[in-house]
Amino acid sequence: MPPLNALKAFEAAARHESFAKAADELGVTPAAVSHQVKALEQWLSAPLFARRAQGLSLTDAGRRALPGFVAGFDAMGDAVQIMRGQARSEQLTIAALPSVAQLWLTPRLPAMRKAFPGVRPSIHALEETPNFRREPFDLAIFFMDSPPPGLVSTTLVEDIVFPVCTPSLAAQLQSPDDLSQVPLLFDTSWVRDWPVWLQAAGAPQVSTKAALGFSLFSLALQAACDGAGVLVGHEALVQQSLSSGALVAPFAIQARTGATLTLLHPQRASSEAHAVARWLANPI
Repeated sequence: MPPLNALKAFEAAARHESFAKAADELGVTPAAVSHQVKALEQWLSAPLFARRAQGLSLTDAGRRALPGFVAGFDAMGDAVQIMRGQARSEQLTIAALPSVAQLWLTPRLPAMRKAFPGVRPSIHALEETPNFRREPFDLAIFFMDSPPPGLVSTTLVEDIVFPVCTPSLAAQLQSPDDLSQVPLLFDTSWVRDWPVWLQAAGAPQVSTKAALGFSLFSLALQAACDGAGVLVGHEALVQQSLSSGALVAPFAIQARTGATLTLLHPQRASSEAHAVARWLANPI
């Protein structure tokens, strides 16, 4: 048999048709993935990828082999999840969108630790929902339009957006049209937030072309707290700032994005994971 690492590198690269994306998934460098794939091709004495300037594409041999490898590694992942579910461990690994991890989940950790003194949560900020069959996570919390199949999903809250800003800036805003006169802030991952809210507010004519984009919602939130402009905020993520008075909502109009903040976990999750999931959905 060829080395297992070479097979893992091929399977990931073949699924993504990209050494870079495979490297992100496996936690190594693209060069390491390329090296492993080349070693596998040398062992096989046949190419598995056609390497072109515009990217990778599978050869016939690679394409025929891929389904078997996907099924094999999925089966191994399922077996590992079964072992993890049966083994009692203090650590509970939770994956979440960075903004959700920082602004929604972290404030709940003290109460969670009090409710589950025997559980040690480990929080991982990810940009995409993890593959529970391949990655050792117990729970995941992400905004999504619809939950992926094969997982237990619980809607935590609807995704509702509305403008927020400092009280002094809010005093300058009498109607949504006044937003044309102040800097607008947004998270570049959610480029539709301002258009969705402005449409709901009956002010689609307000231009967002000059809006200031941030790669992290927490950065945009801090900028809003510093008075840099008006942020289109997600209710689940700005609640603390509103409760503290650092920010206010200058208008009563809210808009639903169609997404929900959703909690995910595999059916075979441990009893501790099931208990924490129920608590997060209905915290005491």
